[in-house]
Amino acid sequence: MSETTKQRIIEAGAKLIHQRGFNNTGLKDILKAADVPKGSFYFYFENKEAFGIEAVDYYTDQFRETHRATLRDETRSPLERFRAFFEASHTFFADQGFTHGCPIANLALEMGDLSEPFRAKLDQAMNGLTSAFMYILKEAQKAGEVPADMNIRETATFIVGAYHGAIVRMKVTKNSEPLDLCYKFIFEKILK
Repeated sequence: MSETTKQRIIEAGAKLIHQRGFNNTGLKDILKAADVPKGSFYFYFENKEAFGIEAVDYYTDQFRETHRATLRDETRSPLERFRAFFEASHTFFADQGFTHGCPIANLALEMGDLSEPFRAKLDQAMNGLTSAFMYILKEAQKAGEVPADMNIRETATFIVGAYHGAIVRMKVTKNSEPLDLCYKFIFEKILK
C-alpha cells in the first residue's frame, strides 16, 4: 500500500462526493472510481466517515492552492485581489454550468447536524476561509481601501456566509444571478 493509493482514493471519492453528496456516494462507487480493491480502502480509512473527514482536508488544500496566488499577489491592491478571487470563483462555477456548488458548503448542509467530527472539520474549513478573507481585508484596511473602523472579523464572517448562501442559491437557479448579487453587495455596499 502506498500514499499514492490513498491519494487516488481521496481524489476520486472527493470528486464523486462533490457531484453526488456524501450519503449518495457509495463505497463501491469510490473504489471503482479509484480503481482499488475494498481492502485498500480499509487499510487507509477506519470507515466512510473517516474518509469523508479527510476529503474535507483535500477540498481545503485544493482551495488554498488554487487561490493562494490570487489573494497574495502583491502587484495588485488588496481589493483588486479580493475581486479577482470572486471572479475566479465565478468562472469555476460557470464552467460547471452552475452545478455542484462548493463541496464544503454542500457537506455542511448534508453532514453538519449528523456527525460531530464532520461538523468540527467543516467548521475548521470555513474558519480557514474566514481567515483568508480577514487577511485580505486587513491589507485593504492598511491601504485605505476600506474604512479604518470596519470590524474585519465580523465582515469576513458575514462575507463567507453570504458567499456560501449565494452558491447554494446558484445551484437551485442554475445561473449566475445569486453570485452576481452577492458580489455586487460585497463590493458596492459592504466594502465601499
